[in-house]
Amino acid sequence: MTHSTRHTLPDLRLVAALVLAALVGTNIGVARASVEIIPSVGVTKSTDDNAGDAQGFGGLAIRFPLMSFLKAEGGFGYRQDSFAGGDLKVHQWPITASLWASPFPNLYAGGGLGWYRTSFEYSGALAFNDETTQSMGIHLGGGATLPMTSQLGLDLNGRYIFMQDEDNLQIPTTFNPDFWTLALGLAIKF
Repeated sequence: MTHSTRHTLPDLRLVAALVLAALVGTNIGVARASVEIIPSVGVTKSTDDNAGDAQGFGGLAIRFPLMSFLKAEGGFGYRQDSFAGGDLKVHQWPITASLWASPFPNLYAGGGLGWYRTSFEYSGALAFNDETTQSMGIHLGGGATLPMTSQLGLDLNGRYIFMQDEDNLQIPTTFNPDFWTLALGLAIKF
């Protein structure tokens, strides 16, 4: 005996109405969420054995909701490291894009991609010419936003950054980051 399933027009309308209700419910939560601008300062440290001490850095990000549990973020910053006892200074200007899952209102975790413009400044003791390169990186991390008022919050964010070979962008398979950052920002909601 052959069994055939045939959907009638009322069945399809019911499914369409349920899908529409779910989308509207999700969008209502997103509409209530705010766009955030987050200026931040923090510390950064290379994981290289030859690296100097942790350094300060600064950044600016804009974060906005995609769904009630998912936020997108774009940001840029400035960081610096020193190597070989200060004979090599590395200046870096990352531009990043991130997706943060936020299953709880004040916590988030995720990752993203970054474009890193890096300048290498050698001291006179080293026989190298200064140079500037561009490369890609992948970051993984998370954070917490602690509300202060309805429009302001403190944002604590940590990331591990894995720099990529120029022609080989891939998700890390071992935990071997090139550097890490820890930032404290002021989340200003609009």
